[in-house]
Amino acid sequence: LIPVGGAGAQRKFIVQFVRSLKPLIDSNKVQLFLNAGDHKHMKAAFKSVLSEIGLDDKYDNVNTTQGVHAFRENLLKGNEPNAQVTLFSFDDYFPAVATTDILSRVSDILACKPSELAFYPVPKLMIRRVGDHEQYSALRAAELGDGTLEAREIEDCVKYMDLFVNGPHLLEQMNNSIIKNNTEGVYDGCKNAVKIALERAA
Repeated sequence: LIPVGGAGAQRKFIVQFVRSLKPLIDSNKVQLFLNAGDHKHMKAAFKSVLSEIGLDDKYDNVNTTQGVHAFRENLLKGNEPNAQVTLFSFDDYFPAVATTDILSRVSDILACKPSELAFYPVPKLMIRRVGDHEQYSALRAAELGDGTLEAREIEDCVKYMDLFVNGPHLLEQMNNSIIKNNTEGVYDGCKNAVKIALERAA
């Protein structure tokens, strides 16, 4: 799952990353979920690079929240996506944001900049940050064992993808860390914040 964060400032890097995944796509080793959000320039950039790597008209495009839910439910039933690459793009802000939440449950790897997504309980490939403050989120994910260190160059992303795809060890380690972290309440920040707010309002 590759979501586009912020104002879509990662366009160049993400396009290069998708281009670098062509050998893994061609060998049926990866399926891509590309969330362009409500960024029209990212939708156009994704369509352009998919055409460049030979996938023109060979990918699905989901553009409604209902479609996202249906996509997730299909995978939860043990089915495969209709296409090896699925592009998610929207006209409005809310479904754009909600899509990453919805798809996280059926994604093996979340490839994202180390924003708030660095704290999702999903194995993560931390790609190049946009803001300098985000470097600490990548470090925290690596400390918790559920994400990589920041991959600032495409070559670093490719090396991590090879580790993810060609052996079970890195994914197993990250998933085991997530299970352990969850039992310790590491991912309960939002729940705890709501609990505290309700206690103070009582």
